[in-house]
Amino acid sequence: MISYTNKMDADELLQQTKALAKHMSVYQPSLAPDITSNAVVSESAIEELLSECEEKWKELEELQNKLTLIETLEDTGSEFSQLMTRVKALTSELNQWQKKEPELLSKNHDVLVAVGKEELQRVNKELEMVLSCCQAKNDKLNQDLKSEQKWLEEQEELLKAVTDKAAELQNEVMEFSESRAMRELKVKINQVKTYQEKLLEDLGEFIEEHFPLPQQQGNASKKKKNVPQEPTADLISLQEILELLMNKILQTPHEPYATIDNTFWPPYVEMLLRYGVALRHPEDPNRIRMEAFHQ
Repeated sequence: MISYTNKMDADELLQQTKALAKHMSVYQPSLAPDITSNAVVSESAIEELLSECEEKWKELEELQNKLTLIETLEDTGSEFSQLMTRVKALTSELNQWQKKEPELLSKNHDVLVAVGKEELQRVNKELEMVLSCCQAKNDKLNQDLKSEQKWLEEQEELLKAVTDKAAELQNEVMEFSESRAMRELKVKINQVKTYQEKLLEDLGEFIEEHFPLPQQQGNASKKKKNVPQEPTADLISLQEILELLMNKILQTPHEPYATIDNTFWPPYVEMLLRYGVALRHPEDPNRIRMEAFHQ
């Protein structure tokens, strides 16, 4: 029970000290600068403090007696009466504490100054620690802010580049019109026609060089063998045969056959049939057509 009393005394003393520190913070500028935490207190102040402590001790003894009485009632009464007694006691104590005004530990100026000085030094250390933590947190926030600002600038540059590219593509799409497409198509058609003419010219030169007319071959053999040659009809060249067959299959695809007459040299006709360039009519062997390579 004595330990419980000592604990209550210490708690009450601590609460009164804190209250004193709060009140003394208002008068901090008026304190003497040479007062330290280990300031010497006069004997009269010590005696006054001891007398006040004795008064507080008496109050604690009275409270201890009340608690002892309450414990005795709890041991002897029923459970309901114990609860009611405890409620009344706590209510009464609560009313007393609410009506009671805070009292200073001592009215002696030297004691108040010494206690207030110690409390202010403790509060000052705690505030310095809080300030240090706030400064560290502020530095961390500044670093985070710089990194976020850098990231924001990069994103803005990227957004600007994408926006410019989108605007450029949109302008290109708007400029691309139907007339422009027609002009490009005509240019491509002319290029294809030019390429076709060149291919035909190359083909004609190749045929003229490697597949000459029969009269020319006859003259060459006559010079070599000195053999008389019979006159031949007006034969058409291999190039003319190919042009005739191509025009037939392209201009009249429903009737692509051409009739073989005396102007067709038989070796050229047989060569075209043998290598799959031309095909005979299934019912008339005197009619041929070109193979549909374009289909």
